Amino acid sequence: MELSPATMTALTNLMDRVADATQDHPKLARIFRNALLNTLQTTVQRKEDGTTFVITGDIPAMWLRDSAAQVRPFLALAAEAPELGDMIEGLVRRQIGCILKDPYANAFNEEPTGRGHQADKTEMSPWLWERKYEIDSLCYPVQLAYLLWKNTGRTSHLNADFAAAARSILETWRTEQHHETRSAYRFERSDCPPTDTLTREGRGAEVGYTGMTWSGFRPSDDACTYGYLVPANMFAVVALRQLAEIAGVALDDSELAADSAALLAEIDGGIRAHAIVEHPAYGRIFAYETDGLGARHLMDDANVPSLLSIPYLGYVSADDPIYANTRRFVLSAANPYYYEGAAAQGVGSPHTPEGYVWHIALAMQGLTAADRGEKLRLLLLMADTDAGTGMMHEGFSADDPATYSRPWFSWANMMFCELLMDYCGIRVRTNGQEVRA
Repeated sequence: MELSPATMTALTNLMDRVADATQDHPKLARIFRNALLNTLQTTVQRKEDGTTFVITGDIPAMWLRDSAAQVRPFLALAAEAPELGDMIEGLVRRQIGCILKDPYANAFNEEPTGRGHQADKTEMSPWLWERKYEIDSLCYPVQLAYLLWKNTGRTSHLNADFAAAARSILETWRTEQHHETRSAYRFERSDCPPTDTLTREGRGAEVGYTGMTWSGFRPSDDACTYGYLVPANMFAVVALRQLAEIAGVALDDSELAADSAALLAEIDGGIRAHAIVEHPAYGRIFAYETDGLGARHLMDDANVPSLLSIPYLGYVSADDPIYANTRRFVLSAANPYYYEGAAAQGVGSPHTPEGYVWHIALAMQGLTAADRGEKLRLLLLMADTDAGTGMMHEGFSADDPATYSRPWFSWANMMFCELLMDYCGIRVRTNGQEVRA
């Protein structure tokens, strides 16, 4: 994306504010500048139709989740730098168009080129890079549209197409509340790790009705062990709350507002009834996944939405007692994907090798920490584990940060930026109020 002088001035002012606030730690400001500009200059593509296509970095496709997370920090400048507001609005419009093409797809091609995983056994089209159904792929665009409205006052993106996509999301989530009896979604991939495909001829593990909505895959793009992914359902509750407000205020659509509120209540009721467990060491905590048949999976993953990210998502506050217990569990050896090594400790993922800590998870640990000193500690840890590249990565060995995955991963870069902005007190407006972001 080429930037106008006015936009560069706004970005320079932001980078100067960060540098002034971190004078004792100049590497933080250098990584911030690298990451911010790298995302804008190498992953963001403005199109002739006014939309914005955002690649993840080293994969030439747009994930609905990643793309929203990649531009979120720019919301802080969207009002004073209209070019950035236009870029974000263009992304929302592009995401809405993607949802209208297929609400079950997670990643899309720039054009109908047929690139990506066309051999998968599911309903592919040339527009789709991948069709792994993930609840969060539908949450992130709603949230981004809402945050753009709250931070700029813009409503031009909240149009008939947005309303149509919103209804498609509601229909999809209601269908997947009854996955066993109503869903036609299937997904199978050949010659792949077990986490890249679904069991039972593409239906996934059996589930019972809970009120929650089913997900085939996690935000890591790994298959769910049990079909009710709890943090993703929590994100759905937040997105539906935001959608109800959009519908009632910006769209003047009382029916859509009421439908959103009703589904919100059902999903939230399912979480409260089926996703809270008594842990022998940590008390009442949220499970990561459940099946509605009595099984629960106690773990957390680095990718967002995660259990660690619950206050960041806006589901409950950081001082909620069940979240506080869950957080202690997640950041302990009781979580099978919490790793400690000679260089770092933090949450990893079954998506990467054992012992790999993720920069996204370290950023989220900081964004959900109450103590400013803890935020700085995590920022310095992230900077110390960049392997001398001046950028963040996906996962890295907790014993040797020079061993890492994905050298060009924009989501991780922007999570570092978001945490550093939070540390510096630079705010994004969410939910009608200013909060750190």
